[in-house]
Amino acid sequence: MPMPLAVSEVDAPQDASLRVAQSSLRDPERAAQYLASQLLHPDLEGVLFFCSAEYDLPALATALKAHLEGVKMCGCTTAGELGIDGYSRGSIVALGFDRRAFTLDYRLIHELDRFTLIDAQCITDQLFDHCLRHGVAPLKGHTFAMTLLDGLSACEEQVLLTLTSVLAGIPHFGGSAGDDNRLTGTHVYGEGTFHAQAAVVLMINTALDFEVLSTHHLRPRGEKLVVTAADSEGRRVLELNAEPAAQEYARLVGCPVEALGPEVFARHPLAVRLHDKTYVRAIQGVNCDLSLNFYCAVETGIVMTAMQGTDLLEDLACEVEAIVERLGPAECILACDCFLRRLELEQAGLQPAAGEFYRRQRILGFNTYGEHCNGLHLNQTFSGVFIGRSRHDL
Repeated sequence: MPMPLAVSEVDAPQDASLRVAQSSLRDPERAAQYLASQLLHPDLEGVLFFCSAEYDLPALATALKAHLEGVKMCGCTTAGELGIDGYSRGSIVALGFDRRAFTLDYRLIHELDRFTLIDAQCITDQLFDHCLRHGVAPLKGHTFAMTLLDGLSACEEQVLLTLTSVLAGIPHFGGSAGDDNRLTGTHVYGEGTFHAQAAVVLMINTALDFEVLSTHHLRPRGEKLVVTAADSEGRRVLELNAEPAAQEYARLVGCPVEALGPEVFARHPLAVRLHDKTYVRAIQGVNCDLSLNFYCAVETGIVMTAMQGTDLLEDLACEVEAIVERLGPAECILACDCFLRRLELEQAGLQPAAGEFYRRQRILGFNTYGEHCNGLHLNQTFSGVFIGRSRHDL
């Protein structure tokens, strides 16, 4: 029996410079066919997509190649999608860029743990050259980069630091791929297939105004936790304040160790302070030895500050409104939004309001296992790029 179209298969309004399609069809062949019907046109420059890890990824890769043959395409798996109607799960969200407003190209990094400065220079030189030869605007001031990394690779810090050193001031953001909170396998897509232990570096040149942004709604509570023992390579904290890490964290947040999980981690994050700014270090899980795994780098000796949330939607609205005052309304806000923020909204019953705000502001993207902004690997933030509208019809 054919699967009916979900609400998200209703055709979305299409702008000349950026087309958006979303499918919740579970069959990869039918989902890819639908996306192609919405995105293909003579001036299609390339496609960026975000898909649930619930799909049969090899079958989806085959279907995408068949129905979008010859189209430059990259993407990743998610911990939730930001689509036409706001928050989604179990779907594919795809953006088609028009070559009259955008020039784009990407490169795939195959071995993250062996990524060198020479590799980074080679990749960025190729991307710069493409934008210089085919760009719709000068390179400086009209180009940004986006990174998509395997969210379970534990290589984000190294890769981002290496890339930033050769990006020559090009604004940069991105996100770490998710797998619907299963923590078993995250993938990026490039060169026609899905890859683990890999990353995509996408460069976009555009005549449209844009601004890279990153924000979070968390403020310090005051309590401090010192990492007194850690396995930095495994992003694992063994001790906090010379006590078993999970036990000390549970004491801080006021719940038994047995109750620790993503919902508690979302409400009670920890952060490190650097140059008068706080950067969240989100907890991934509890181990049998009462150690804690983290999504970001941790080291013995760092001091973590307990954080508490303010109004998440108000914080994001203020950030967006300030950019609107500078650039005007958004054509699209391409977003990498931490899955812990989504979890916090769900617990507070605010997901419908957030989804409506995202829909109105045309926020599109995915829920991540980590966010990237100008070389930093972040947690529990909203990071992305605000792209202004065309000044005239293409």
